[in-house]
Amino acid sequence: MIMSKRVFDLFFSLLGVAILLPLFFFIAIWIKLDSPGTIFFRQVRIGRFGREFKIYKFRTMIQSAEKIGKQITIANDKRITRSGRFLRKYKLDELPQLFNVIKGEMSLVGPRPEVPKYVALYTSEQRRVLEVLPGITDLASMKFHNESELLKDMNNSEHFYINEIMPRKLELNMEYITRFSLVFDLVIILKTLKRVFAT
Repeated sequence: MIMSKRVFDLFFSLLGVAILLPLFFFIAIWIKLDSPGTIFFRQVRIGRFGREFKIYKFRTMIQSAEKIGKQITIANDKRITRSGRFLRKYKLDELPQLFNVIKGEMSLVGPRPEVPKYVALYTSEQRRVLEVLPGITDLASMKFHNESELLKDMNNSEHFYINEIMPRKLELNMEYITRFSLVFDLVIILKTLKRVFAT
């Protein structure tokens, strides 16, 4: 089953990169014209079996944004660039993670990978989500598609994320693990695309 999932991931991620390559170039040019800095944003995340890897995204914030703010992002975050707001709205900033999938660090579908500081807070039961490859999309991504809006009005957004949102996400991740099948993966991908296009 693991091999079947790997073949599924590799086929569709390579196909996706081939089809979306012109869009990648357009986004790269837009980012460079919009604000000084790199095209891609790389951040350490925790993957399968607790291994660290660097996740790829199109940069949507000012350069070195993590040095002047938190690792979570709220809807009205002043660090977000003009192009970044558009890319985030339609989840286009996540597209470079197809390269993480090709490298075998991620899957198309699986628990979204967290940064080390939040994974350190997981209980032993919650760490079960680290038994599978993290993914570009999952049940939690759909449930909390408006996460930045939820955090916007909180006095302590990080406290709310850690104590309210993160536990619920982990519950959905556990549900995914128990229900896993390639058909279920395909259903999640289609539902994710439907939500993005409906935004």
